[in-house]
Amino acid sequence: MKFRQKRLSPKKRQHLIPPIRIQVRDGKFEIMGMGVWHSYWRDPYHLLLTIPWTGFLILVCTFYVTINALFALAYLIGGDCIANARPGSFLDVFFFSVQTLASIGYGAMYPKTTYANIIVTIEAMIGLVGIAVMTGLAFARFSRPTARVLFSRVAVITSHDAMPTLIFRTANRRRNMILEAQMRVYLMRDEVTLEGQFMRRFYDLKLLRSQTPSFTLSWSVMHVIDEFSPLYGMTPESLTQTNTMVIISLSGIDETVAQVVHARHSYGANEILWNNQFVDIFHHTPDGHRYIDYNRFHDVLPLDEKS
Repeated sequence: MKFRQKRLSPKKRQHLIPPIRIQVRDGKFEIMGMGVWHSYWRDPYHLLLTIPWTGFLILVCTFYVTINALFALAYLIGGDCIANARPGSFLDVFFFSVQTLASIGYGAMYPKTTYANIIVTIEAMIGLVGIAVMTGLAFARFSRPTARVLFSRVAVITSHDAMPTLIFRTANRRRNMILEAQMRVYLMRDEVTLEGQFMRRFYDLKLLRSQTPSFTLSWSVMHVIDEFSPLYGMTPESLTQTNTMVIISLSGIDETVAQVVHARHSYGANEILWNNQFVDIFHHTPDGHRYIDYNRFHDVLPLDEKS
């Protein structure tokens, strides 16, 4: 017996797999809607985790009022089924629903018919599940580990130990340590293969130091542009023509919460400055102490001006 696979029309396929828009903006290759909270509308769990706190609280309040209003209508349908409630009073049965859903039970109002007891049983079960779900969501939002890592607004290509080097700066904005911090840097650009096929290709950029036992203050990340580097022979114009991006991924263990934290950043072609150097942020006080001036963390200086 042969089975014929049913083919979908292009119109139906379009509804099943929505198109993903990709564009180059400010020198960066971007996927539209990537990472924004409203892009998770097909996944309610991720939506509730990523939506801003204001929206989360509004959704919780809306759900709470709506579910109590629906049960209040159910009680009204049953007629005079709640003792000490005014007949036909929506407010009385609404607040009775609030007491039932939260398992408060003041005792002033109580069900007096079989119909009311059945609705109370259903509402009590929904209340137990609803409180558990909302508590779990709130805890998940609070317990998500986050890293407050600052990246320099630009990266520079300058000479370091007589070799052209790609350099950018990063700093830990919390006054704690990120233990066993690891830095991974990738280069992504448009290429055409020998067969004439277009592809977006990734390259690993080898760093002079890709990890540190404790990331506390600042970190100057360096990649030497030698003959083995994918940046070898590139120019500012070729970076722009190939939509080149440098992507950074930082991970480590936050010593405060003892959980793995991640941070990422990217630089477009127009955010990579050639023949520039970062301004020194380490200074000495008159009494011999050292301090870091983060006010100049993003500042760069052209090499010709420095000389």
